[in-house]
Amino acid sequence: MDFLQEAAIFLGTAIIAVPLFRRLGFGSVLGYLAAGVAIGPWVLGLISDSENILHFAELGVVFLLFVIGLELQPQRLWVLRKQIFGLGLSQVVVSGAALSGIGLLAGLTLNVAILAGFGLALSSTAFVLQMLAEKNQLSTIHGRWAFAVLLFQDLAVIPLLALIPLLSPVGSTESASDTGSYLIGLAVVVAVFASGRFIIRHVFRAIARWGSEETFTAAALLIVIGAALLMESAHISMGLGAFLAGMLLADSEFRHQLEADIAPFKGLLLGLFFIAVGMTANVGLLAESWPSVVAVTAGLLIVKAIILYSLSRLFGLDGARSGTLSMSLPQGGEFAFVLFAAALASQAISQDDAEFFILVVTLSMAVTPFLFLFNERYLKVWLGGAEIRQFDTLPDTPNRVVIAGFGRVGQIVGRILSMRGIPFTAIDPSVDQVDIVRRFGNKVYYGEPHRLDILRAASVDACTIVVVAIDDPEDSLKTVQTIRTHYPQVRVYARARNRYHALRLMDMGVEFFVRDTLLSSFSLTEAVLQGLGDTEAEAAESVKMFEEFDRTLLDRQQAVMHDETKFIQSAKEAADELRELFERQANEEMKPETAPESSQ
Repeated sequence: MDFLQEAAIFLGTAIIAVPLFRRLGFGSVLGYLAAGVAIGPWVLGLISDSENILHFAELGVVFLLFVIGLELQPQRLWVLRKQIFGLGLSQVVVSGAALSGIGLLAGLTLNVAILAGFGLALSSTAFVLQMLAEKNQLSTIHGRWAFAVLLFQDLAVIPLLALIPLLSPVGSTESASDTGSYLIGLAVVVAVFASGRFIIRHVFRAIARWGSEETFTAAALLIVIGAALLMESAHISMGLGAFLAGMLLADSEFRHQLEADIAPFKGLLLGLFFIAVGMTANVGLLAESWPSVVAVTAGLLIVKAIILYSLSRLFGLDGARSGTLSMSLPQGGEFAFVLFAAALASQAISQDDAEFFILVVTLSMAVTPFLFLFNERYLKVWLGGAEIRQFDTLPDTPNRVVIAGFGRVGQIVGRILSMRGIPFTAIDPSVDQVDIVRRFGNKVYYGEPHRLDILRAASVDACTIVVVAIDDPEDSLKTVQTIRTHYPQVRVYARARNRYHALRLMDMGVEFFVRDTLLSSFSLTEAVLQGLGDTEAEAAESVKMFEEFDRTLLDRQQAVMHDETKFIQSAKEAADELRELFERQANEEMKPETAPESSQ
């Protein structure tokens, strides 16, 4: 089968499996895995050369780590030093020792138990970071801690690979050359740092000045692949080299362009990596020895989860976040494939053992999306997450203003009211937001504003105005509906996320609302028109004309908002009307003024 046929199979299965699994709530990673199993040698047998494909697809992990490095400046990495060298080191040592001990009790030889234990102690950088990114959790506290642990695990691959010759039954006769390779590895790391700091930026400046857009993309790819190859030549993780290169360019002026250029390659190759992992799963071995495989996989997940939770609590993370971390990192990782392959080549582990442990790693990866779901629905609640926090007791004294939603918009309203000495009651449905705002001395209460009991506790019946500044449009509309139904005498001033949200607020009888970015867009447009030569008065008049026309258009569109055909037609007609309006104004301004008739 040629390259184009294989590419068509990969793309076709991904297009089918990924949307289906995301629709079912399992995420794209499990979809890619299922696609790989389906087209692999054990099911449909469409593609059989999974090992070479997996080796090529590892570039997806390399690109992922480069992009992460671009987002993580060296000073920010220094902030995570406790998590990297404290929690990360502890996790690898404790998990490796515990799993090795269990392996010895299960009858493995000492050498195989050590290799299996520390190989399985590593987690999947690609799986975990992709899952966290899909759920927008990379910037959370547990997301940063997970990244720190994964980064140390990447570093730990180097000494683990060096350990393999010592555990080989044939021994190691190349200790001197091993020492030399470590020195070479250290020199390569220093070279990557030096080139990133003093050479690469100047190269990008020259390409940006004299090259083309395609040349810049080619240079970005060369930097990533070159750093990865340098590290691989020194027996260091390719991903670590890409991460260092990205981190050293994180505070350069090319960061965003590099990220945009690399992102498409990263996404496609990561998908290919997950498909290749699914293809490597030995389904035949699973069918023959499924009780042993399932038992070892379950034991791996349980042991690592318990150790991760305990160590996280020891290092100061709260219960809910420790639980989330323990459900994020208990699986085996892609570097286990590298370790077991190297151990097999050195005769430190048998073919049967290597295939067995690789299958365990693959199965543990496949379970990861379900662990995320289990954590979100049950574990966080049991461990004291935000879901079980009781709503705060609201003040007995009613205030004239209630602010529902105390994010960016609600806080500005509240600050100005405070400046004027006008008391208000603020409610927000996010416990994290409430805790953050309270640290700055603001009085805000945790509660769901759309719930009648919360509105009653906030004394909405005795207030004059409710400011609905909730970020989510559906929650905002629920809140407005509850207020309009039970407190029709209260005036509602609302924040609208977009035009459709504004139309739905109008349907509910909200007379005053402000669309996000509308007023700031007006100010920006005025500045642009003045920059093009308009006077301040001319620019303001143009914006005012548009604002009045747009408000009239909202009233017209409200009447047809539930008829998509008429709604689209009204938008097209409005564009023509607006163009004619401005052309008419321009023509009137160009007419010469008529001189007044003589009184004689």
